[in-house]
Amino acid sequence: MTKIPVLEIFGPTIQGEGRVIGRKTMFVRTAGCDYRCSWCDSAFTWNGSAKEEIRLLTAKEIYKELRQVGGDNFDHVTISGGNPALIKGIQNLVNLFEEKDIYTALETQGSKFQPWMTQINDLTISPKPPSSNMIPDLDILDSVIEKCVHETLNLKVVVFNEEDYKFAKVIHHRYPSIPFYLQVGNPYLDDDVEHHTDKLLSKYEELVHRVIKSSDMNHVYVLPQLHTLLWSNKKGV
Repeated sequence: MTKIPVLEIFGPTIQGEGRVIGRKTMFVRTAGCDYRCSWCDSAFTWNGSAKEEIRLLTAKEIYKELRQVGGDNFDHVTISGGNPALIKGIQNLVNLFEEKDIYTALETQGSKFQPWMTQINDLTISPKPPSSNMIPDLDILDSVIEKCVHETLNLKVVVFNEEDYKFAKVIHHRYPSIPFYLQVGNPYLDDDVEHHTDKLLSKYEELVHRVIKSSDMNHVYVLPQLHTLLWSNKKGV
């Protein structure tokens, strides 16, 4: 049976981002990514620093561990990364979640489509802005979005600076019918940052004020990274 490269299985916790912010969930974090974002808060999924921690697991083994870790205290699983959309074998896991009546969430940058993405209950596509030093291929993004189920789809752009905000406008107006979320970026990636929550809240307030003054950003949602406000950069929550 196809195996999935897994780095972390943890929870229950809360989802900190996108449309399902605040949702009680378990996490399955996969290894591997086709991007190298400058501010990535999960660089260990692709930079080789955690390669010894990667486990190749079947869908049944992942589900068994989710139950061992989370017991009966969840009905929602977030498939995270890296970029899980690179992994064809997640099809087996998504099928198993459907059999077990488990709701699913996924975030991906929209660089790759897998058929199993149409089965995800809460699908977030998050094109990466200029501050990431990545350049999204918008033609590929168009094709991925076209194949997705729009009832389950939302778009999210992380904003660190004015250039990112301009990029967010482009994405929002390219797909005006898809729910759109702006999220303040977290530039403080060290394990122990003094006044981390206060600094992030200040940046969040700046982004809120920017949106308030934008007549062409009236139909958007502005979010913090909720988990970073609670737990800073701690892993496993």
